[in-house]
Amino acid sequence: MKLFPIRGGIHPDYRKEQSSERAIVALPLPALLYIPLQQHIGAPAEVLVSEGQAVKKGQMIARSTGAISAPQHAPTSGTVKAVTEIPAPHPSGLAQTTIVIEPDGRDEWAELPAAIADPFSADPQTIAERVAQSGIVGMGGAAFPSAVKLNLGSRFKLDTLLLNGAECEPYLTCDDRVMREHAGEIVDGARIMAHALGVPRVVIAIEDNKPQAIAAMTEAARAFAEIVVAGVPVQYPMGSERHLVQAITGRETPAKKLTADIGVVVHNVATARAVHHAVRFGRPLVARVVTVSGGAVREANNIEAPIGARVADLIAFCGGFASEPASLVNGGPMMGQPLPGLDVPVIKGMSGILALTAGETNTQPASPCIRCGTCVSICPCGLVPVEMAAFIRKDNFEAAARLGVMDCVSCGSCSWVCPSHIPLVHYFNYAKGMINAQERDRRKNEQTKVLAEAHTLRVEKAAEARRAMMAAKKAQAAAKTEEKANA
Repeated sequence: MKLFPIRGGIHPDYRKEQSSERAIVALPLPALLYIPLQQHIGAPAEVLVSEGQAVKKGQMIARSTGAISAPQHAPTSGTVKAVTEIPAPHPSGLAQTTIVIEPDGRDEWAELPAAIADPFSADPQTIAERVAQSGIVGMGGAAFPSAVKLNLGSRFKLDTLLLNGAECEPYLTCDDRVMREHAGEIVDGARIMAHALGVPRVVIAIEDNKPQAIAAMTEAARAFAEIVVAGVPVQYPMGSERHLVQAITGRETPAKKLTADIGVVVHNVATARAVHHAVRFGRPLVARVVTVSGGAVREANNIEAPIGARVADLIAFCGGFASEPASLVNGGPMMGQPLPGLDVPVIKGMSGILALTAGETNTQPASPCIRCGTCVSICPCGLVPVEMAAFIRKDNFEAAARLGVMDCVSCGSCSWVCPSHIPLVHYFNYAKGMINAQERDRRKNEQTKVLAEAHTLRVEKAAEARRAMMAAKKAQAAAKTEEKANA
């Protein structure tokens, strides 16, 4: 199929060979599993179990609490040891409410919802509800509740479901292995999602550096005319949702709009596999494939781990560290986030655990900008990083916003090419956080102003009512006085 160029981009050392030929292996059940209530964008789930309670695999242990939320399920059978606070797999290391389960070793499934016998004659809302009940979120890293996206067909005029198999981040190969080993499940999940969305076309986009995945997916999709498997150029950040849509369709997503506004919904290939399991077998999302790699790991692997296994469990399964890591990363090295330690759990959006050596991180002190303009030429969003950073250093967030800092996808390309080693993407993430905080304060102030004005109006009305009442009483008293005088 015809592809369209995307602007900018870079070609880092991908280092996928460390794990790409490692077939998916199952992690033995660890001694304890830690299931956070917040593993998705939106409202955290609400606990349904208590300490000492026996649970079975797939049992819902926390329910969703809003339109944008996702439930959590027991990854295996066992006993709830505690509902407590533990550090989250987030750079802050802040604690969040977590359900701790001690496996009983039986891995016994709970009674699951019945399979949807013929998904392609089922009502789209039935599919979306099953996906919601199964706790499925975007498994490419964004962790947006997938059922919400499956309802977009009722709000937008859609024509394409785009499955993202680009996996453009260095080191990561979990999607590659899932496509090679479970292509049929992905294709079936994609067809089910396309039915729910009401779209006639499915495109599965895979970077050209994954020829075996392309071959496997092409073979699995051969019988379905509505599915196209497209190899896309190896160009970071090709896996960015907006850039992949542009490469496949030629359509550019307007600022502050969704890809659905231009007719396309994007899901990750692993998400499609999870949908297949939920619809065909009633199984919720209780495990995911994680790439463990990096120069500090003794043996890289692609591991299917139960949600809630600790990072330490996966590292130990890979033989531990060959050397002390200079950096631990959740996700890929470009857009991933630092891990606060090894005791944090694997969550639904965790695609990779990287233990990087000092040579791999190549951290160097920043020096003054030389105004070379390289960051401008490679920015895939067409922004001017050097100018935005200059304003952000002066805390002029309004000017940075005018230059489009909120449109930055935080791909890190500008930081990667900067000869002065300026952490540009850190500036932009900081600015976006400050702008969002200022916007929240503005909305809060406006709401406070509205409430204050409403309070003032109520007070004035009450005072006016009291004055009217007093005037009426005075008039009534005067009338009585006059009546007595006339008598």
